[in-house]
This record gives sequence, structure tokens and C-alpha cells, in this order.
Amino acid sequence: MKTTIKTVAVMLVFAAFTQYSYAQSAAKADSVKSKQNLVKMNVLALPLKTFSVQYERLLTRKISVGLGFSTMPKSGIPFKGTFKSLIDDEDTKEQIENLKTSNLTITPEVRFYLGKGNYQGFYIAPYARYTHFTAAVPYNYDDENGDKQTINLDGKINAFSGGILFGAQWKLSKIVYLDWWILGGAYGTSKGDLVGNKSLTPQEQQYLKESLDDIDLPLVKTSYEVNDNGAKLHIDGPWANLRAGLSVGIRF
Repeated sequence: MKTTIKTVAVMLVFAAFTQYSYAQSAAKADSVKSKQNLVKMNVLALPLKTFSVQYERLLTRKISVGLGFSTMPKSGIPFKGTFKSLIDDEDTKEQIENLKTSNLTITPEVRFYLGKGNYQGFYIAPYARYTHFTAAVPYNYDDENGDKQTINLDGKINAFSGGILFGAQWKLSKIVYLDWWILGGAYGTSKGDLVGNKSLTPQEQQYLKESLDDIDLPLVKTSYEVNDNGAKLHIDGPWANLRAGLSVGIRF
């Protein structure tokens, strides 16, 4: 009889413990499920005149998907000095100095958290990127007398690339997170045209062609068309970019 009572007591204790554990697990699961979304802003992009936000959604404890959006109003290109240091031709440097550009970028990604997950720890994130640029530059060239002439080139460039990002994310408070994009790189293609409308004599066309022959831009290939109505500069070739940042986010 005593053995039976002990057995029943042990079973009741085990059942109670099991029920408690299940309730705790269910509550934790409901908590995670109810806060699967994270919205972040890249604060390091703001000094570069770029507004960059990202939405991330948790799929499992260690896997999430994200969609980033960034935009920069028309202005001089960031890191202008770095670009100019890569170029030997003085005329090309002058064009970069006068270049005005804007961009819009969309970046979908998948994140794999390698630590305890739930939006925390070191992660690896394969991503794709689409970037749409607008560009405008007063292009200068010399005529037969050595006098400077200008044709205003204006147009659009589209770039598609894919890469991988390494980063880490930390929970700062109940709903606030810090996301460090340590380093990412992508490679792809770009294509676009810059068009300038101007009446040109045959001799002026020749001088403009000679100037366009000297354009040497890093990473991309250029070609051109010149006629009596102006010029069209084609940009076509490989495209590479680096990705880094520091974002602050809210989980909900």
C-alpha cells in the first residue's frame, strides 16, 4: 500500500513538473512568436546623407529574413577623395569633382545566427542588392583653340549584385537591439547611359571624342556615341560594393 501511495505521489509530482515545463515553454514560444519583427536604422549612414532602414522577421530561432531600403538625395558622391586617388587623369578627376548623384537601394537578405539565436549573436547573411543611380555632370573638354567647352551629361545607371555579410547583433534592452554589420562585399553588373544634348560641328565632335577616349573610371567600362546633336556615354560592366554599418532597432 505504501509503495502504491509513493508511486502515485511520484507520478503526480512528475505530471505537475511536466505541466509547468510545458507552460513555461509555451509562454516563451508565445513571447517569441509575438515579437518576430525588428525595424532598424543604420546610424552610420546619416553622416553620408543616406537614410537607411531595414526590416527583419524571425522565421525560426536561428534564421530570419530581412529587407533593406536606403536612399540618398542628389549630391556629390561620398568618399570623393578616395575615388580621385584611384585615378591618374586630371580631367577625369575634375569630372568626379563636379559629379552630382542620387541613389535608391533595395537589399533582401537571409540571416543565419550561429549563437543562441532569437536575433542575437554572430551571423552570416547572404544578400542580393539592386541600386538605381541618377547622375549629372557638366563634362568639360578643350576645343581646337584650347578653350574649355562644356556639355551637360545626365542619366541613370542600374546595378545588380549579390554577396555575403558578416555581422553580430546584441539585445540592449527588452525591445532595443544593436546590429553591427562588420563587413560585407558584393559583386555584380551595372548598366546605364548619360546623355548630353548640344549642337556640335564635325570638328567639335572630334575634340569631344578625343576627350571621352581619356575617361578612365575604376571597376566599370565606358563607351560613347557622338553626333551633331550631342553625346551619349554608355556605362556597362562589373560592379562591386562593400557593406558596413551600425544599426539601432526596435523589436515588436
